[in-house]
Amino acid sequence: MAWKYVVVAIVVAFLAGIAFFGLGQPTGLASLEAGKERIVIGAIQPLTGSVANVGQNARAAMEIAVEEINAKGGIGGKELVVKFEDGQCDAKAAVTAAKKLVEVDGVKVIIGGTCSAETMAAAPITEAGKVVQLSNCSSNPAITNAGDYIFRVYPSDSFQGEVAAEFAFNGLKAKKAAILSCISDWCTGIKDVFREKFTGLGGNIVEEQEFQMGSKDLKTQLLKIKETGPDLVYFLGYPKESAAGIKQAKELGLDAKILGADAWVDPALWSSTTGSNEGMMYTTVKNPENQAFVEALEEKVGEGNGTLYCSSQSYDAVYLIAEALEKCGENSECIKEELYKVKGYKGFSGTISFDKNGDLETAEYSIQIVRNGEAVDYQG
Repeated sequence: MAWKYVVVAIVVAFLAGIAFFGLGQPTGLASLEAGKERIVIGAIQPLTGSVANVGQNARAAMEIAVEEINAKGGIGGKELVVKFEDGQCDAKAAVTAAKKLVEVDGVKVIIGGTCSAETMAAAPITEAGKVVQLSNCSSNPAITNAGDYIFRVYPSDSFQGEVAAEFAFNGLKAKKAAILSCISDWCTGIKDVFREKFTGLGGNIVEEQEFQMGSKDLKTQLLKIKETGPDLVYFLGYPKESAAGIKQAKELGLDAKILGADAWVDPALWSSTTGSNEGMMYTTVKNPENQAFVEALEEKVGEGNGTLYCSSQSYDAVYLIAEALEKCGENSECIKEELYKVKGYKGFSGTISFDKNGDLETAEYSIQIVRNGEAVDYQG
């Protein structure tokens, strides 16, 4: 039986009827008539950088949702348009993006960021401007208290960190764990939860090592970890850095079990580490199966690149905002209150209910393990 734990759109650019994909450009459905009234919302996504694959998937998912909404008449007869800015999975870039969307473009809603660093950096700007910010993929626990206008359709790592710790200690029988993590808001948030839960269960953290985003050499950190003889390495990193670390762990003969987190759902990670990744495991949010949606994504981002990870949440985020816009127009106070009322919304990513902090009330996780270069359900 698989380990499962229940713990609780871009849019094609619209300019003189010609589609284009420039960063930072307003995008909508080109088939709608020119001159039609518009409702413009913003989006901050990592369209370049080490997490660009996730950002481009999120953008494609939003495109699908916006195309569907506009094909049905838009929002009260107005065309829904998304203006994208590149957050690069970086706090400084996200601040620049948020200021442009809020202070220059005057949007009342922003979908994003994907990375916790983007969301947390943008939050003070959106909160001060009373702009609704709905993250499609950020999980740092600190986002819970980021502000009254801040929501997310992705669960807090207060869930994932605990799931990982419980699986490591009870499922894998690990008693000595080492932590290898990137220096980012996402890695830090989940690491802290894991450490607290694992030690609370009776486990021992024997070593902690960090690495910078963009790192290609993790051998020093891995050697220090190997010297401590852990049963398990909790490896938190985005795909590009993780690929380097996975290969180097194999080269160094690190024989401890390795457990990662939801960023490892990117299939490119496993295709790029063939021969080094057998038996690697990771926790991931369990999304309902939706092959038709994945195929639609792959029409936009290329075969083999489409994934439900953060994409189904991005699709759902557009629809949640569209429903609020339908009731409120561009009144951000009203949009905020409508989001707080969301209970039991059936989305592509699952059932969505927001709590008093704009967090998801529940989340469901599964454990994946790499077998013959492919991630499958862990059978314990």
